[in-house]
Amino acid sequence: MADDSAAGARPWLFPPGPSRPASLHPGGRRRGPRAVLFDRDGTLIEDVPYNGDPALVRPLPRVRAALTLLRDHGVALGVVSNQSGVARGRIGHAEVAAVRTRVETLLGPFGVWAVCPHGPADGCGCRKPAPGLVAAACRRLGVAPRHTVVIGDIGSDLDAARAAGAHGVLVPTPATRIAEVAAAPHRAPDLLTAVRALLRPVPGTAGAP
Repeated sequence: MADDSAAGARPWLFPPGPSRPASLHPGGRRRGPRAVLFDRDGTLIEDVPYNGDPALVRPLPRVRAALTLLRDHGVALGVVSNQSGVARGRIGHAEVAAVRTRVETLLGPFGVWAVCPHGPADGCGCRKPAPGLVAAACRRLGVAPRHTVVIGDIGSDLDAARAAGAHGVLVPTPATRIAEVAAAPHRAPDLLTAVRALLRPVPGTAGAP
């Protein structure tokens, strides 16, 4: 079990280092978020429970295109991920880091990874739906939560966004509960559609802040 599995414990941040301001596309952008944070499993890559094996990393459809579009628009990117397998003793820091490296090899770099290594009963402030991961990622990127969008596949992703003062978009999978889909204020059928809506807001869709 992780040594810091306790109330008030902090998330793991990758890469280690000081906060830095998010870069903007030359000339700046006139619309859309300054940062987008993604859930990892079920949003960027296939959901393999407690995965610590980089060989099992498989990007989901249209993810590469969505990330490329955001990078082309100068949007800062991050990952916010609950990894209770650490608290359960199934994986450790090295395995989380190895999967992160593999994801970035396949999908390109992210400005920050904020990972909660705690379990549901640990009472930390970072495990989604708590706001800690979103808040920590925003601090690292130098972007206020109100200018940030969180994209995930379950209700706790959107709850964490709302609790942190960010905006949430649901991209459901077959594992997403029907009630979570119905409750989501903004949703899209896939990641690329969600990103296009954020960058070119249209009334009635998952518009950007």
